[in-house]
Amino acid sequence: MSHLCYLNGTAILPDRLLPDAVIVCRDERITYVGTARSRVPASAKIIDAKGGYICPGFVDIHIHGGGGADVMDGSPDAVQTVCQSHARHGTTTMFPTTSTGTDDQIHAMLAACGEVRDTWNIQSGSKIAGVHLYGPYFAKGKTGCHDESVCRAPEATEYRRYFESGIVGIATCAAELPGAAAFYRHANKRGCLVTCGHSNSSWDEMEAAFKNGMRHVDHFWCAMSNVSSVRKRLGVPMQGSMLEYVLANPEMSTEVIADGMHLAPELLSFAWRMKGSERLCLVTDCNRALDMPPGKYRFGPEADGSWFTSDGQVGWASPGSLASSVMGMDHMVRTMHKVGNVPLPDAVRMASLTPAERTDIDQQVGSLTAGKQADIVLLSKTLKVKQVHINGERWSPSR
Repeated sequence: MSHLCYLNGTAILPDRLLPDAVIVCRDERITYVGTARSRVPASAKIIDAKGGYICPGFVDIHIHGGGGADVMDGSPDAVQTVCQSHARHGTTTMFPTTSTGTDDQIHAMLAACGEVRDTWNIQSGSKIAGVHLYGPYFAKGKTGCHDESVCRAPEATEYRRYFESGIVGIATCAAELPGAAAFYRHANKRGCLVTCGHSNSSWDEMEAAFKNGMRHVDHFWCAMSNVSSVRKRLGVPMQGSMLEYVLANPEMSTEVIADGMHLAPELLSFAWRMKGSERLCLVTDCNRALDMPPGKYRFGPEADGSWFTSDGQVGWASPGSLASSVMGMDHMVRTMHKVGNVPLPDAVRMASLTPAERTDIDQQVGSLTAGKQADIVLLSKTLKVKQVHINGERWSPSR
């Protein structure tokens, strides 16, 4: 049996930093986390962290594309390109995320993701833990950069076939849509993280959704209701919105896009202070422009997705209207820590253990813990990705 040992670095644990850490792995699993050099097997291959950080692989639950590809392109090649692009940024586990699209396009995406998941090897990059069924069940007027012409209310005959693929692990629907309650109940029975997003729902609609199994809200402050927007829809007296409901309900989790463009530092800090690192996830919500030059790109399917423009920092659907992120998870962690003034263990937890817990894969991934898969990222002192190891094997973009 082969051993790996990570030395000369500070391990980032969910609740603290561990200087002079010793991380021992055997085959694909972590076997020891501590500081005892005596635990290093004589035959172990030493991985030198060179004074940087030893970090768990990141887990992204909301991710559309990268490297010029979008998972809605619907081919295994496109999905694998996305997986490889995000591995470069320290993401070792992901939930490829649908956009609005036709029934055929969504089935093609599910099939492509299933093929890449089932044939995974180290060259593939990030592992697929499941698919986030995100589009097409959005409220009109809250579709953001998604193609509104193919957003719709959930119909059981349609979405039950998506779930029958066996790969859906996260399921989103706007709470105010007709059929949302049945969708939530079905997704909950399938063991999904059930979420509300791209919605203008009121407090009462959120409460009804919660009773049917909804526990998460997508990208906080983005394409979601507030008191003013609910008033425009439902009149007076003014009612609570998604924002108030999430902040008031301790069981609810949410996510932020910490790219430095979507949310100002005080909002990043506020979200962390209100929800804590155990109920706040970092996501990239990244599109195909990750690691690509500025220019015009399709959001969603390459054939007919909506157009957006990347300026190298963020995507724009139109002047003043954001269109998802163009940054990887390493950037989100750096921004949350350095700009949002969030302690490093909390910032990393929000990019690893918290999303793993919310999707019920934390027994396998999400932290540097004995027994878990050896998904380990070496970061420099400035939190830049230096090496990525997945299942105990080094991944290289040159492969």
